[in-house]
Amino acid sequence: MLFYFTATGNSLYVAKQFDQEPISIPQVINQDNLVFEDETIGVVWPVYAGEPPKMVLNFLKKALFKTDYFYMILTYGKDDSDAPEYINNLCKEFGLHIDYINSILMVDNYLPSFDMNDQMAMDKQVDKQIKKVLADLKARKKEIPVASQESRDFHQRAAKIFAENPSLINGEQIKVTDKCVGCGICVRVCPIANFYVENGKAKKHSEVCEFCLACAHNCPQKAIITSISDKNPNARYRNEHISLQEIIKANQQS
Repeated sequence: MLFYFTATGNSLYVAKQFDQEPISIPQVINQDNLVFEDETIGVVWPVYAGEPPKMVLNFLKKALFKTDYFYMILTYGKDDSDAPEYINNLCKEFGLHIDYINSILMVDNYLPSFDMNDQMAMDKQVDKQIKKVLADLKARKKEIPVASQESRDFHQRAAKIFAENPSLINGEQIKVTDKCVGCGICVRVCPIANFYVENGKAKKHSEVCEFCLACAHNCPQKAIITSISDKNPNARYRNEHISLQEIIKANQQS
């Protein structure tokens, strides 16, 4: 059994290499029964400045996992900082034991800092990394990476910046421009159902946001931007192995 959270398909692509039918966290988090039992259970999620998406953390707190082997695979673009160590310590606080954690370097889809064209041009040897993790899981390897002090310090600095400037990671940064044609894709890919279409234009219910950027990356008109200025407003990203319909199936809320 394997759960995942995805915005642009990276974590879904990874999840599909480990399980033929991975389970979307946005599709199960609100169900009444969050008790899961299997021989092995894993969770794949993207690193956001050293931490998991808020929905992933909430899922981990709410769910009960009955398994002999629990693992996590983190996807990241530039630096996973101390994310493995950090999530392991957090999970200990609410009684969740993790046997194995590893991280996989992929395209960094954080629009304010990275040009998607440059990122996609890099060969990050994703499949080679996946092959190693597959071997570890087959061997039931038990390992939690120990972070360097430099990585811990980086995470703490980022956390302080976001605490002092919450608008950097909430919906205030997500802007719908005049390019919007009201197609509704953003409504269907937002994992928290924050978008709706009114009078032919996409609008937001609130500034609450995962800041996963699924809305911006999957908008066919590139009509959704970040107000802190996208590195390349003309470049967007979705994992080449993942279709828009798969993102919609993973995230669309009824």
